[in-house]
Amino acid sequence: MQQTARLHTRPHVLAPRSFEELLAGGGGAATVGALRASERSWRLLVVRALLDSAATVPTGPLPPLADGWRLLARAHAVSAEAAEAVLAYPAVGVWAAHTLRRLRGSAEGDTPLWTDTGYLHAIAATAALRAGVDFRTDIPVRHGWAALPALGAMRVRGPEDRGVAEVSATGGCVRIGGRAPEGPDWHPLTELRADGCVLLLDDTDPYRSLRKPAVADPLDHAADWQRLFLEAWEILRGTDAEAARALAGGLVSVVPRPRSERFRPRSASSGDAFGAAVASVPDDGEQFASTLVHEFQHNKLSAFMHLFTLYDDDQGTGPHYAPWRDDPRPLGGLLQGVYAFFGVTAFWRRRRHPLGQFEFALWRSQTAHALQTISRSEGLTDLGRRLVAELSGRLEPWQAEPVDTRALAAAELAVADHRALWRAYHLGPTGPTGESVLTPRTPARGFDTRAVLLRWLLADPEGFDRLRADPGATVEGARPEDADLVMGRTAEARAAFRTRIVRGDGDPESWVGLGLAARAEGDPAGAELLAHPHLAMARYAGSDGSADPLELGRGPAVRG
Repeated sequence: MQQTARLHTRPHVLAPRSFEELLAGGGGAATVGALRASERSWRLLVVRALLDSAATVPTGPLPPLADGWRLLARAHAVSAEAAEAVLAYPAVGVWAAHTLRRLRGSAEGDTPLWTDTGYLHAIAATAALRAGVDFRTDIPVRHGWAALPALGAMRVRGPEDRGVAEVSATGGCVRIGGRAPEGPDWHPLTELRADGCVLLLDDTDPYRSLRKPAVADPLDHAADWQRLFLEAWEILRGTDAEAARALAGGLVSVVPRPRSERFRPRSASSGDAFGAAVASVPDDGEQFASTLVHEFQHNKLSAFMHLFTLYDDDQGTGPHYAPWRDDPRPLGGLLQGVYAFFGVTAFWRRRRHPLGQFEFALWRSQTAHALQTISRSEGLTDLGRRLVAELSGRLEPWQAEPVDTRALAAAELAVADHRALWRAYHLGPTGPTGESVLTPRTPARGFDTRAVLLRWLLADPEGFDRLRADPGATVEGARPEDADLVMGRTAEARAAFRTRIVRGDGDPESWVGLGLAARAEGDPAGAELLAHPHLAMARYAGSDGSADPLELGRGPAVRG
């Protein structure tokens, strides 16, 4: 199929200042603008590859893809701005990448291939509507919804949950599935508005979820998101006005997900979807602001990595300990994590209340730890080493900044807990010398469980008091001894963890909890149990439960 797209043939060049800003974890408005321009070329290349691969693929009940491309070109000729905005929409990037993978056999779908390739017609229809072009075309219907990227979706009622719907515009009269875009079946996307920033709240696009097509799920509480966004934006502007302007120039959409536990937000982003952030309903505006910073850092690094190579996949690059994950991660994932959490650390550094100081102390320590791990990897390119050195250099003086004593102690407990749990779950002894090897396992609960309890204690002491009787009802996986531990009742916690182990319920959480409690009590067993929990567990199992759990940490027995 012949295409008329004209792609830039000149390579993208970052200005020296922009290059240095990104290496240091930042990036102002001009730098983000340069990344947007480079992502445009990346997007067009992927779309072109998709169209070439789909040239001979049946289009089902939809028009030929060439018709969709021609409509897009017509819209571009009338309003390049309108067409470019649709092509740059994050969900379009997910569509292009997912569909290209399907065409090449590296991804599967639960609908006919034409429902994916045919999304091109929805893209063209949106561009034409925004450009004011008269047209008529058909677009795919998924699970009863006909979606137009960046605009919204119309519920199409029929005997099947997939098919086609006609979209037309004549003299300003728009019809989707034969009806005007209004009424209860039309769900337009909500704009989250603040002074200096507008984001789309995308709850209907099939490609909004960043991984594979998802069913439309219109919100009935968009006003809550607007309120939280206003709070978040004021915090972002007050924290770092220049960084807020850059974020406003780069982020395009927020994909809402259901509310998670308090202090346990869920968020995601993708290198295929520059400008998008998936987020669970935030606890408050401050958490929303932190989430936007986190995901925008991922967006920036992904775009940077489309231009430059930071690591070599073939150089034995993992998996590694990632202080923000429960599972071992490859080098690329760890790089993404340190870049994101460098931004998170910088955000919380300026928040001086107890929870903010806890988050700052926690993430400055964990990010520095991960940077040290990365710096030893042979998989980094010279530029990757430079990025790691820049981030490390900026993070180093933050380690000495004063933090409230209580918040610092809580952060140190959370750091030790997470690192020891990772060892307990993912390391195992083997061979005659008992050396440790990576043996990944699935945790019974989140490694952050006690950290979440610490957040409750610092941010909402009264709420913490209420949950103490049955902590697991509020914080998934939490036990009464965990609550005792984080509030300083270490003798009671140590006894409870030890009892659990002796009676045969000694899971990794109990062994690490025992180590944390013993260390707080001044027992030298604590440090050893935290450093080598996997070996202590193996030794105890080898004794058929006859060994004293604490004695395993008081001598050379743990390390053999």
